[in-house]
Amino acid sequence: MSYRNTDVDILDEDQLFQHELFTFAGGEELEPDVALRNVQAKGVDVRNFLTRGNTENALTTAIENPPYGSNTTEAKDQNTKIVMDVLNSVKAADIPSIVKNLTLEQQDVLMKYIYRGMASPELYSSAVLLNWHEKLTEVAGVGCIVRVTSDRRTV
Repeated sequence: MSYRNTDVDILDEDQLFQHELFTFAGGEELEPDVALRNVQAKGVDVRNFLTRGNTENALTTAIENPPYGSNTTEAKDQNTKIVMDVLNSVKAADIPSIVKNLTLEQQDVLMKYIYRGMASPELYSSAVLLNWHEKLTEVAGVGCIVRVTSDRRTV
């Protein structure tokens, strides 16, 4: 005799959120080559902002519409490199004002990129990332960390 009236196997998190893992920030599903072209176009815009010295717009452009999904690793890697280039080009004194001007969602995406960069210390400067993490946590609070670590969508 079964005491189980509900089939809990259909509530498996991996199956529940499968669709979300393949969508992007706007909710639409993109092909990997389209995502890569979008990131490459974004990289040109970010470089233009950086050459003009407009690091705040460069950062907001770099973190907007991040490629989500398991089939977009090349786009994710290129977008991470773009974000890290921006983070490395910002002066330490300018970080708090830039972070304060970001929206809550942008702060969360930035924290995702900081953690992604920390996962590869051989590629990215940990000192710079720790400085950004400190300033971002001061502004956004620990709630930002909780939201990022519990979000299944990775950058």
